[in-house]
Amino acid sequence: MRRGRPLPDRFEVVRDPLWDNIRLDGAALRVLDTPAVQRLRYVRQLGHAFLVYPGATHSRFEHALGAYHLTKSALTALAERGELDPASEEDRLAARLAALLHDIGHYPFSHSLEEAGFLHHESLGVAKLTRGELGDVLASIGGPGLAIRIGEMIRGESASPLGGLISGSLDLDKIEYLSRDARMCGVPYGAVDVDRLLASLTLVESEPGRWEIGVHEKGISALESLLFAKYQMYRNVYWHHAVRSATCMFKRAVRRAVADGVLTPARIAESNDGGLMAALLAADPTGLGARVQQRRLFKRALDLPASDVPAEVQPWLSDQPDLLERVEDALAEESGLTPGLLLLDFPERTSMLAVDLPLRTRAGGVERLTNAGRAGQLGLPRVADALYESARRLRVFTEGRASAKLEGLMGLIVLPAEEVARRLDAGAPLLR
Repeated sequence: MRRGRPLPDRFEVVRDPLWDNIRLDGAALRVLDTPAVQRLRYVRQLGHAFLVYPGATHSRFEHALGAYHLTKSALTALAERGELDPASEEDRLAARLAALLHDIGHYPFSHSLEEAGFLHHESLGVAKLTRGELGDVLASIGGPGLAIRIGEMIRGESASPLGGLISGSLDLDKIEYLSRDARMCGVPYGAVDVDRLLASLTLVESEPGRWEIGVHEKGISALESLLFAKYQMYRNVYWHHAVRSATCMFKRAVRRAVADGVLTPARIAESNDGGLMAALLAADPTGLGARVQQRRLFKRALDLPASDVPAEVQPWLSDQPDLLERVEDALAEESGLTPGLLLLDFPERTSMLAVDLPLRTRAGGVERLTNAGRAGQLGLPRVADALYESARRLRVFTEGRASAKLEGLMGLIVLPAEEVARRLDAGAPLLR
C-alpha cells in the first residue's frame, strides 16, 4: 500500500434472507462483537409465536442487523438529496449504532415479561450503553457523548433531527420487524412498501430551527401500508389466541419463580430464551413452563372482541399484574378450578396505529399528520380505534372447562382497582 494513503475503513458483508447484503462498517463490527449484542442471537424476536408459526424462530440479532441496514439506507437517501445538513456527523453515527443497539435490553420471549411487571427493556438497554465491554467500545469510537446520544435516540428523547429514524411514527424498527416477522411466519399480512417509504423520507423544518424526520406527500400510500400491516400482524400473529395463551402461562410461571426466589429480575434480564427456560423448568411448581414447552396450552373459555367489552374497562386488567393474578386465582376458585389454572388476557397497545409526523406537500408546504388523518388522503388513522378494537380481544384461558358463568366478568372489569382489591381482601365473590 502506498504511503500517505489512509487505510480503508474495515467492513464486512452479511447475507440476510430479507435484505440480501448488509454491509457493516468498522464501528458496527466492533459493537457487534460485544457480549451485550451477541446475546441477541439467542433471543427470539417473536417469543412464543413459533408455537403457531414454526418459522418464527428468527432472533433479535437478525432484526438489529436489519434495522441498521435500513437506517444506513435512509441516511444515504437523505444525503443524496442534500437533506442531511441539519444533522451532524456525530448524529449520523449515533443513529446507525442506535438502530443496531435499540434492543440490547430486551428480555427473552419478546414483550411478555414487561407485561408481567418487569422493567421496560429500553431502560435496561440504555443502562448497558455505558457498562462493560460495550461501554468501552462506544467510548473508544465516539467518546463519552456517543452513548448518551444513542440512549436519547432509543428513548425517543433526542433533539437530533435523526431521532425519528429510531423512535417515532415512522421509525425503521417498525418497518424492519413487520417485514421480517411476516416473512418468517409465512404470512402475507405484513407487506410494507419499504422502497417507497425510504424514498419518501425527508427532513422537515416543522418549526423555526426544529428539524424532524417526516414524509413527502408522495409517500402517504406507503405510510398507510405500514399502518395497515401493523394492524394485520397484531390481529393475526402477535395476538393470535394460542400465542397469547402461551404468553400468559409463561408470565405466570416466571412470576412464581421470582416470588419463590428461584429467579431474580437481574438474572432474567441477562438470560436468553434457552437459558431462562432451562432455569424455569428446573424449579417450576406451577408446571406451566413444561406445559408451554410441550405446547399443552390452556384453551379459551371466553373470547370476546374489544367491541363487546364495556368502554369503561379499567386499566388494572393490563397494567397491574399483581392485582390481576389475585383476580385470576379468585375467579379460578369460583369456577371450580385450582388457582393458577385460569388466566385473563386483554393485551394493550394504544399506540398501535398512532401517527404524529410532519408532511411535506407537493407544493412545498408543511403540514402535520396526526391520528385525525388528512382529508382525502390519509384515512387509515381516522379508523384506528375501530381497527384496534378489531385486533384486541378479551380472553379467559383455562386448563379445563370453567363451571361459572364467565359473562359476569363484564361487571368485574369495569370496577376500579381499589374496589376489586377490597372485594378480594373481604373474600367476597367477584362474579355476581
